[in-house]
Amino acid sequence: MKIGIGNDHVALEMKKEIAEFLRGMGHEVIDYGADSSERCDYPVYGEKVANAVAGGDVDCGVLICGTGVGISLAANKVKGIRACVCSEPYTAKLSKCHNNTNIIAFGARVIGIETAKMIVDEWLRAEYEGGRHQKRLDMIADIEEKQR
Repeated sequence: MKIGIGNDHVALEMKKEIAEFLRGMGHEVIDYGADSSERCDYPVYGEKVANAVAGGDVDCGVLICGTGVGISLAANKVKGIRACVCSEPYTAKLSKCHNNTNIIAFGARVIGIETAKMIVDEWLRAEYEGGRHQKRLDMIADIEEKQR
């Protein structure tokens, strides 16, 4: 699987570790994130990864900033993106199973690296269940269309 990863300056070290973890799982990782610890703006990287996912350049994305919130908000502004901030694996799993999320986000100031790895692993192994959940995703897509 081809996975886009993005981060701000706060999450530089966690990004590097998660990228290596993903490569160790056999995934191709495309880095859209900051490569310096100099202060930068997380919306830039949230948008880059979201555009790559929405455009089909990558299969899915991982975003990391201080809390995961800001960078995921930026990503969710891109049409077709369903980014979810998770601080534990169960929510990550259900975000994929029920909401077919295509980007997972978390905070380098909120969780440790082992929890981040568990979140990513659980999310990648989960599969969208469809069925009753599709109606709700269609409703979300309708909201998105009304805003354009």
